[in-house]
Amino acid sequence: MSSLWTPSGEHKVPRGAEGVAGDGDSPPGGGGGPGHRPGGGPPGGGRESGGGGPDEPRRYRTRSGEEVDEETLARLEELRAQLLEAPPEDVIANHAYGLFELAALHLSLQPPQLPQARLAIDALGTLVEGLAGRLGDYERQLVDGLSNLRMAYVQIRGAAQGEPSAGGGPAAGPSSPYPGPS
Repeated sequence: MSSLWTPSGEHKVPRGAEGVAGDGDSPPGGGGGPGHRPGGGPPGGGRESGGGGPDEPRRYRTRSGEEVDEETLARLEELRAQLLEAPPEDVIANHAYGLFELAALHLSLQPPQLPQARLAIDALGTLVEGLAGRLGDYERQLVDGLSNLRMAYVQIRGAAQGEPSAGGGPAAGPSSPYPGPS
């Protein structure tokens, strides 16, 4: 089960249902409310699967083949609308914080998982540095966090390899992937 972040918090999304909300048949704004049915089809563009009696709820098959009910499709459409209302820098910063947490988690393990941490740090760096000047109020905090992660990585890598670090600072040198704060 995955989750979807919206301004009102994180919401669980049933596995396989994520392909339902944005099938490409409707315009980016959703093209209507939760019950909107482009071309008269079921909500979210899923396909009806089987028919039950009048007492059975209608079920829809997602692109992944999973069956979901109309209520789930409506909820996914509602979450999609909330996400579209959120400022993009809020959503991007939320993902960046997730990358920060992922890197910190891998660095904190005993022994540290350096390749995994480096991948998360590099992903965060790509995001933060690639969007420089466009992250609004979050930018300074993300730049500082990235710098701190890079320094921690160098220190932890040095300690794991038995390298002394001069003056308690990072053991950065020519072979370091992070020669200093950015």
